[in-house]
Amino acid sequence: MKVRVAQRKMFLAGKWVTRDQTITVTNPENNEAIATVPAATKEDMLEAVQAAKKGAVVSAKLPVFKRIEIIQLAADFIEEQQEDFAVTIALEGSKTIREARKEVARCIQTLRISAEEGRRLEGKTIPFDQSSGNENRLGYYSLFPIGIIGAITPFNDPLNLVAHKIGPAVASGNAIIVKPATVTPLSALKLADAFSQAGLPDGILSVITGRGSEVGDTLVTHPDVRMISFTGGLETGTEIAKKAGLKKLSMELGSNSPVIVLNDANLNQAVDSTVSGAFWAAGQNCLGVQRIYVEKDVFERFTAQFVEQTKAYRKGSKLFDSTDMGPLINEREAIRVEKLVNEAIKQGATLACGGNREGAYLEPTVLTNVPPNATIAKEEIFGPVVLLFAVNSLQEAIERSNDVNYGLQAGIFTNHLQAAFEAIQRLDVGGVMVNDSSDFRIDSMPFGGVKGSGLGREGVKYAIQEMTEPKVVCFNL
Repeated sequence: MKVRVAQRKMFLAGKWVTRDQTITVTNPENNEAIATVPAATKEDMLEAVQAAKKGAVVSAKLPVFKRIEIIQLAADFIEEQQEDFAVTIALEGSKTIREARKEVARCIQTLRISAEEGRRLEGKTIPFDQSSGNENRLGYYSLFPIGIIGAITPFNDPLNLVAHKIGPAVASGNAIIVKPATVTPLSALKLADAFSQAGLPDGILSVITGRGSEVGDTLVTHPDVRMISFTGGLETGTEIAKKAGLKKLSMELGSNSPVIVLNDANLNQAVDSTVSGAFWAAGQNCLGVQRIYVEKDVFERFTAQFVEQTKAYRKGSKLFDSTDMGPLINEREAIRVEKLVNEAIKQGATLACGGNREGAYLEPTVLTNVPPNATIAKEEIFGPVVLLFAVNSLQEAIERSNDVNYGLQAGIFTNHLQAAFEAIQRLDVGGVMVNDSSDFRIDSMPFGGVKGSGLGREGVKYAIQEMTEPKVVCFNL
């Protein structure tokens, strides 16, 4: 499918602007150029921050009903153009059209939840007379916006993960500057257009396209930016934390998600769920299933079913409804994952299926007998590869699940209540999905991890908590 190369503008404080220097956005399926976007400079980012200082004042003064109205209108705009948004996601990223449609639906829901949570920016009365001598005092606390939020978003969910930052920011009365992934900026620009069409006042939102090396540090280190909300890898997150200085940090970082399958589990359910969880978006999913620990009595049956279902996965053009899995975001990433697989095989792992690469496409890959100290077992793969391990007990599965520097989410399949609760209590993660893949998520739940998986929590209500501060008021009567 030949796609015309469009020249896109970036959204700077409510104005659509062009620049002489541009970045070409390509379709990873065939490296075909689909659009160009401005290559922003440090001066552009400084201009966005200056505009956001005024925008933050405007945003804080917006009555709650107006914030709700704007967010709902933006959601309506996206709903009217769902297929156009989905095609944009599929063209610039790795998702198939079916996966992209689900992301658009989630984005709409994220915005509508943001509007609803805007109604709940409530404070609380404080009983000051709990302390002797304060019988004549009474008061409360209320929540106020922190000001300017800098958001840095990844390529794998180029629309909904941006909505998870813009929606709560607008609902809580802040200004926000978004620096989307360099390779997938088009979805974020379309979201900015939705808010522009909805009547969001100038200065409250900017979407600055450009390379992180050029504009990222300016956003992260600027003293007027009071919070950085980052979704991406551990290494980059660590660097941001070092540079940010005295400001709030919300970070959803990497993962190496485990799933445990016990002897009493419904194997059909476990296989269906974990195959989908491992290969959604070509495995480029922070919650994606990477390690599966299966009790020995059912390991061979589980492996046989899992491999059979994996082999049935259909690669192909992302815009075909029949395609199950698209390419990785670029050939460089596919080569990186391929090297991890080959390294594990040299160390003794068994290739159960997959492993072949063609350009940015890598076959859905299943490995068994992977040495526990192999890089692929310890680090985040972020590709369509899953590791299957046989274990003797739930206790062994939990210990091995915890033996990495990540802790985002985990899953366990069992019909035994006591086993489920033992896993819930002992797994060192931010969420445990019982009889579900580790990649299950709804947009209203608190979402985040421990260890190298991040700081703070996303999910609309919890993001708003991060984006506001309490102000205490006390009357001495």
